[in-house]
Amino acid sequence: MNLIELPWAYFGIGAVWLTLMAFLVALPCSQLGAYLVLRRMSLVGDAISHSVLPGIVIAFLFVGDLASPWLMLGAASTGLLVTLLIEQIHHRTRIKQDSAIGIAFTSLFALGVVMISLKLRGVHLDAECVLEGSLGDILNYNTVAVMGLDVPTPIVTMAAVCAITLLLIVVFYRVLTLSSFDPGLASSYGYRPVWVHYALMAFLSVVVVSAFQAVGAILVIALLVIPASTAYLCTHRLKWMLVLSGVHALLSSVAGMYLHVWINGNQAAATVVSGLVLFLLAWFFGPADGMATKFVNRRNKEFTEPFV
Repeated sequence: MNLIELPWAYFGIGAVWLTLMAFLVALPCSQLGAYLVLRRMSLVGDAISHSVLPGIVIAFLFVGDLASPWLMLGAASTGLLVTLLIEQIHHRTRIKQDSAIGIAFTSLFALGVVMISLKLRGVHLDAECVLEGSLGDILNYNTVAVMGLDVPTPIVTMAAVCAITLLLIVVFYRVLTLSSFDPGLASSYGYRPVWVHYALMAFLSVVVVSAFQAVGAILVIALLVIPASTAYLCTHRLKWMLVLSGVHALLSSVAGMYLHVWINGNQAAATVVSGLVLFLLAWFFGPADGMATKFVNRRNKEFTEPFV
């Protein structure tokens, strides 16, 4: 058995669904993560990924269905709440933003864990699931016929979230770009950078809760930051940064499947580790800000400078 055939030997057609699910989770995270990195708000993504838990629990208590779209609404509401809480603590006290983020997300996450312990014992929404995810469980879900193929329902749902994310980024690309680089200029064009900020945080909450089932709260942070950071070291243009972030999501998903089979471990964690390897390569050899590239440019500059 060669390496290429390894996942097929273990999962059969399931290897395709598991890899596709990992990619559909990583892709929207990588695109939104690019704007978080540009806005220097990666820690806010961390805060939202942990603080949506109470919103999910409250919505579940009302609807009683983990597949209900109301869970996304609850998560988006809590994500918006933690964003407002961070802003209020930061602007109305002497506490710095990083401390405000720590206060907000740890408190809300702890509240969510307490609510699970009190109200949801026996429901498949435990702390381990929230932290680590359960990507492999998608093979046990009901399937939907798509173009003659029986596709697990979580893949269909995540594909819809991914498509909506890409569509919104294309439609609002100008607004997001201006508000990320120069909020003052965005205001002069009639845009509302504050509203753009809160809309971005609310939709980020939707993507995060969509990814919960697959990768959990901790690993979704890596999917928000690592692809975008890798692309940031490879280009100075936003469009290429978005494209390279997507390529990173694809490569890490495929490599993560092989690593998962090889070590017989958690697939979501294997995907993140594969992405980390790509980041290290970009750190050393990235054409924009890689260490080797900077060294070569510095040496060339020394040789081309005129003698004094």
